[in-house]
Order: sequence, then structure tokens, then C-alpha cells
Amino acid sequence: MELLDKLNWRYATKAMNGEVVPQEKLDRILEAIRLAPTSSGLQPFEVLVVTNPDIKAQIKPVAWNQSVVTDCSHLLVFAAWDTYTADRINEVFDLTNKVRGYENEGFENYRQMLLNTYPQKDAEENFTHAAKQAYIAFGYAIAAAAYEGVDATPMEGFDPDAVDAILGLKEQGLRSAILLPIGYRDETNDWLANQVKVRKSTAQLFKIID
Repeated sequence: MELLDKLNWRYATKAMNGEVVPQEKLDRILEAIRLAPTSSGLQPFEVLVVTNPDIKAQIKPVAWNQSVVTDCSHLLVFAAWDTYTADRINEVFDLTNKVRGYENEGFENYRQMLLNTYPQKDAEENFTHAAKQAYIAFGYAIAAAAYEGVDATPMEGFDPDAVDAILGLKEQGLRSAILLPIGYRDETNDWLANQVKVRKSTAQLFKIID
């Protein structure tokens, strides 16, 4: 019930007060992102944690001038792989073998299946798949932030190409997928702060098939 209470408390914060999120809370939010499930365990994305005010100021105009970009404590930029490559896939599988301390025939066969599948696909198709995995971790970040009593603003309203250029993502083989400013709400200037949360009813949203 505690998690549900926190999820009822959270909303897409429209104004933040600039207060800094304590490091221990940030660390737990980032750890939730790290622990999120992804397809084949590839974690095909990186998260840039932006605190530099100059960089946030550059991003704001290409993010619909939303004040939370500059007034947040940390701006999390979820950047997905621009495509899947053999090197990227092998790196994950090699790490798994190293951590577990052994090789498994079935696991190696699965590696080969991925190597025979993803690198041959169109880069745009691969990016779309990678971005979906980033969204899973993004959801974990929102829930973790709420649990920590930290506000967050899911943001798709931005120019990805412009953000990529500001952060030099293309050179890193990455493309921005979604933004998540985190911080603390400014209730005085946030028109949404005291609005009733509206969601579809359970009956509308879920269909039980038995």
C-alpha cells in the first residue's frame, strides 16, 4: 500500500523550486533504473544525469521552454543505442559470463541467435526497439522517485535531434528517447499541483480473460 500511496501522490510536476535532491535519494532512483528489466538483458541505453545549468539552459528552448528543465535538481536524459551491433551484444554476454563465472551452452546459443538477428536489421528499427527498453527503465525511475518523495516530469515534448547535438550523443552512438526532470514541486506556481488525479476506472482499463 505504501507504493500505491506514493503513486497516488505523484503527478507530472509542471513547476519545480530548484531544491537539490539528496545524493542518497538520487542514487536509489538511479539504482532502480539499473535494475529495470530489458529485452535479453541488453540494457541498450544510457542515462545522462545533467546538473550543469548551462547545458540545461541550452536544452530548455528545444523542450518547449518548459521551466522544469532548468528548475529541476537533475535532468535525466534516457538515450537509447542508435542500433544493435555485434560488439554491443557481445559486451553484455561477456560481462554476464564474467560475473557468473562460467559459460553456458544454452546462453551461448542465445547469444548467437541475437548476433544473427539484430545487427542485420535496419538501424531505425533497432533504435525503436532500444528506445522501448529505455521506456521500461524510465517507468522504474518515475516509481522510484515517487517512493523517495521526489517529483518527476515525464517529457516527450522536446526536439530529439537538438538534444542529441547539445549532448554530443550521435558521436556516442546514442539518440535521446525521453527526458525526466526530477526535483521538488513549486506548488505556488504549478497549476497542476492541487488538481485531483484522474485515471480510468479499473473496469475500463482491465479486461479479465479466463
